[in-house]
Amino acid sequence: MLKDLILQNRSCRRFYQDVPIELKTLRELVDLARLSASASNRQPLKYILSCDTGKNAVIFAHLAWASQLKDWPGPPEGERPSGYIIILLDTDLTKTVMCDQGIAAQSILLGAREKGLGGVMHASVMRKELCKALGIPPRYEILLVISLGKPKEKVVIEAMGPDGDFKYWRDKDKVHHVPKRHLDDIIIG
Repeated sequence: MLKDLILQNRSCRRFYQDVPIELKTLRELVDLARLSASASNRQPLKYILSCDTGKNAVIFAHLAWASQLKDWPGPPEGERPSGYIIILLDTDLTKTVMCDQGIAAQSILLGAREKGLGGVMHASVMRKELCKALGIPPRYEILLVISLGKPKEKVVIEAMGPDGDFKYWRDKDKVHHVPKRHLDDIIIG
């Protein structure tokens, strides 16, 4: 059921780095994005795929990992992603995009979850530096980076407390807790 897949699709930031992702799998995930909705059906998104350890290291070095976990710089060696999908805007097709990258990213992450993989979207990316490091032509703008791999962490959803604190956190056993607002709190009419 779709709800079960959505409940399993939590941002995952620790992986079994030694479990590879095949290029074929990354292509299958991008195909889900390709088939998803696109504003005005422009389809301006392009993708860079990586399951190569050297290229993965370059991408990893240009990402921020978890803004709410102030003392955590990201996964250590051995717990890093084994694959990445970089979502680009082809500015020769359009100069702006509103929501296509979110739709594409959600399709990719739900597909990854269905395959037993986990992932996380990165909007905090050193874009200019990563474009230079990967030789991305100027016509392409990095919108998001998705890190993927076999999950090494447990992520649980819990009810947001009465104080309204939305910050995710990790307990002593490295279980990642994600507070969510109650349904009745978000429906206003």
